[in-house]
Amino acid sequence: MHFVDILSLAFRTIRTNRLRTGLTVSIIAFGIMALIGIITAIQAMNQKFSESFSSMGANAFSIRYKERNIRFGGGRQRDEVQLTRKGARKEKVSNLDKVITREQAELFIERFDFPAIKSISVFGNRNNLVSKAGLKTSPNVTMFGGDIHYLDLNNYTLLAGRNLGRDEVRSGHNVCILGYDVADKLFSAGAATAVNSEVRINSIPYRVIGVLESKGSTFGFSRDNVVVTSYTNIERVFPTNASYAIAVKASDLLQINAAMGEAESAFRAIRKNTATEESNFVLDRSDSVVETAMNSLRFLTISATVIGLITLIGAAIGLMNIMLVSVSERTREVGLIKAIGGKSRMVSRQFLVEAILISLMGAGFGILLGVGVGNLFSLVLNTGFVIPWNWVLYGIVICTAVGLLAGIFPALKAGRLNPIEALRYE
Repeated sequence: MHFVDILSLAFRTIRTNRLRTGLTVSIIAFGIMALIGIITAIQAMNQKFSESFSSMGANAFSIRYKERNIRFGGGRQRDEVQLTRKGARKEKVSNLDKVITREQAELFIERFDFPAIKSISVFGNRNNLVSKAGLKTSPNVTMFGGDIHYLDLNNYTLLAGRNLGRDEVRSGHNVCILGYDVADKLFSAGAATAVNSEVRINSIPYRVIGVLESKGSTFGFSRDNVVVTSYTNIERVFPTNASYAIAVKASDLLQINAAMGEAESAFRAIRKNTATEESNFVLDRSDSVVETAMNSLRFLTISATVIGLITLIGAAIGLMNIMLVSVSERTREVGLIKAIGGKSRMVSRQFLVEAILISLMGAGFGILLGVGVGNLFSLVLNTGFVIPWNWVLYGIVICTAVGLLAGIFPALKAGRLNPIEALRYE
């Protein structure tokens, strides 16, 4: 009997026992769906991280007083104290003590003469209400203060109007640039019509000089529900204790390391760090932030793998039991095959092929369901369609191995049946 005949007979047997086959396929599909679904969702999150944190590009970095806290469970935040070698005394770490002030940020911009674009920004707050002529937003609009390079270094594009001017940054005039969602909420004729209009931010009048193009949302939070004004205006109208941030964009990717080294040296002097003292600020490259965020998602990948493997182990045990039952039910059939000249090897192959086919059917359904479920999450994040091809291949290989391992013992048992005793079996 050729392999094609064995395959055809295995398909026929699988169709005959639909209920048992369906239950086993469902168990295997569930394990693969959990694995592929979570991996697909993680890849969608990675894609969103890349869009959100790489806005400045690989040739840019920022200076802030604290590291970004990107964690998804597990791990500890950076301790605020360090033990001495004897472990008896505790010495406070300097880089968590002092925020970056406006004076320090402006002094850095003045002294840093490396060929690069430099920008100062400060976070206002996220509880602002913007209104106009009876219309108003929810009190959750986020305000940012920047300078003339803020839009460029944060990957914002103007839909209408113009950018902040040097005089407006210097004087702190009440002018602002509205995010797309804010302008669309207040101006029924279209977001672009907001230019040169007057709005009130927390009852304080501001003249709109520009409107930003839509950037979508990140993890359910709109990046268009913002208002941008000058950092000097934030300090004058909405004084905050927030630390200032500095963004630097080198003219060439090859110069980024030199720029970061010179920036750290210049800012250490401004922050009055001694030669033996740790820097009380951090430098973040855009691509390193993405890498940190992706590394924080690794525990989800491990969890998904464990969940999938546990489910597949249960499916393998179930598949083995079903194949053993099938051997018992088809004992007379096996005896008849051997009586007309069939070899033990051929009988074993038939049962082994059946087990592998059932397992691969479960893999196919599980992969389709997992990709579908995972991409429901990508729809929420507003990312593109994601297919984790490497894990699709892993899923097929794993299910083939499951079918092979689960079918070996029943196949050997069927192949060893004595044809005379099998024909007498009732």
